Amino acid sequence: MLPIDAAAHSSRWRRRHPVDKAVLGLGLTLLAISLPPWPGAALVLLTALVVLVGPAGVPWRRLWRAYRVPLGFCVTGALTLLVQVGGPEGFVSLAGDGPLRAGELLLRTSAASLGVLLFAFTTPMSDLLPRLVRAGVPAAVVDVALVTYRMSFLLLDSVRRVRDAQAARLGHTTRAAAWRSLGGLGATAFVRAFDRAVRLQDGLAGRGYDGTLRVLVPEARVSVRFTAASCVLLATLAVLTSVLERPLT
Repeated sequence: MLPIDAAAHSSRWRRRHPVDKAVLGLGLTLLAISLPPWPGAALVLLTALVVLVGPAGVPWRRLWRAYRVPLGFCVTGALTLLVQVGGPEGFVSLAGDGPLRAGELLLRTSAASLGVLLFAFTTPMSDLLPRLVRAGVPAAVVDVALVTYRMSFLLLDSVRRVRDAQAARLGHTTRAAAWRSLGGLGATAFVRAFDRAVRLQDGLAGRGYDGTLRVLVPEARVSVRFTAASCVLLATLAVLTSVLERPLT
């Protein structure tokens, strides 16, 4: 199990309905995209951090390990705005408003990423996917997503076991040995993935699979109080952004 999935299963909000957490997490993401970068996106970023490490109870270290990957993409995308290609100053030169645009993009994307992580850190996929059928998503699409989700963990576990076996047999001592081990790892993972898929198909057929995977979903109700509090928080951020932005304009 990936760290973010383990955190979602042990979250304080684990028993809450996904709709409750979607209103808050995805609402913060929409605000980060739609509000002005300053101070709107900055307020969203700060709010998401406080909610994640406060009420949601996500440890700082685990949050940073998950956040640093999308943050790296955010920084990489922002750096491209610092330069311009072509123009009177040469083929590649510094953009005049590059730092401002890069900072605005970094604020927007980093805040939006935290909003998505708030939903991911509190909502296991096993709680979300089965409920998508009630929301109108075709059952076949949900079944494929469930199987893919399950198979991805099995494949990662197989890759880890093969890597440990190769390391125990000194398969990574030299560069040539490391490349041979990498090739063997890819071939083994490919074969095992197909083998598991065939066994899964045979198992479903033996259990009378009729085209729909039926799974137990934990009982949960949409909390009117939690949803209303989330809407109030989102509205407060929008109003506060308007108030703080007005003197600057």
